Amino acid sequence: MRRMLLAIATALWASGAGVAYAQDAAGVERLTGTLEKVRSTGAITLGVRDASIPFSYLGPGRRPIGYTVDLCLAIVDEVKATLGLEDLKVRYLPVDPQTRIPRVVDGTIDLECGSTTNNLERRKLVAFSPIFFVSGTKVMVRRGVKAKTYRDLRGKRIAVTEGTTNEAAVRAVDAKEALGYVIVPLRDHDQAFAALANGKADAWASDDALLYAQAAESANPGDYVVLGDFLSYDPYGIMYRRGDAPFDAVVRRTFERLAETRELSRLYDQWFKRKLPSGRTLGVAMSPQLESIVESLGQPASTE
Repeated sequence: MRRMLLAIATALWASGAGVAYAQDAAGVERLTGTLEKVRSTGAITLGVRDASIPFSYLGPGRRPIGYTVDLCLAIVDEVKATLGLEDLKVRYLPVDPQTRIPRVVDGTIDLECGSTTNNLERRKLVAFSPIFFVSGTKVMVRRGVKAKTYRDLRGKRIAVTEGTTNEAAVRAVDAKEALGYVIVPLRDHDQAFAALANGKADAWASDDALLYAQAAESANPGDYVVLGDFLSYDPYGIMYRRGDAPFDAVVRRTFERLAETRELSRLYDQWFKRKLPSGRTLGVAMSPQLESIVESLGQPASTE
């Protein structure tokens, strides 16, 4: 798995090198793609989530905060340096699992700052940053439920968030193992958790980090248990438009700088190992797979 992760990470940040300028018919250099859009408008638009703790959610004053939001703001700093802009307006636009990819494709948002899995089907539509988190689908139940694995939930109501890889994973395992699940699709993570909390669903299937975070931020964290088995493997990336080599280079430079300076590890610790703004702590250590990816990003490029 470690080799597979490194191969994916390398392909993501090594495939989009390019220059930030192109020549028009008269031979005059001009900016292209997202960088030109940002320069001409003086603004960059970030797609954010309202309930993907601790990646992208609304904090005090309903301000977008989180691990992925901080990574996106680091990309914004690199954009400003690339364009020589001192001031750049940052706009936030709420997205959800149903709208996040279309809003990237149609240019409404320039970066999607959430908890989105990088997979082959999505790469046909959008580009992804290097991997910044490794997760997987698990199932959470209320404490006291007699279940040790997802197989013990045969015939039960399983809440999922629409348009996620988690929904696809649950449907796939249900079909393969004939578990008879009653799948309950809901619009976002907070609705799925609420369905579990109020008894409208017997379980909620989502990325393990999101399950732990949602439980930790709830009124009664001890009321919930995450079952052990993984139903899928989910590496996260920040989405942006495909075919934009200059902007891809900006994103790659950002991640390489964050890894080299160990700022990427510091940001991870801030959101997963230290206290959140709520005062709760997740206590989720960086996985060995992600450590390998961060280490590879921080290595200087070969000059041979």
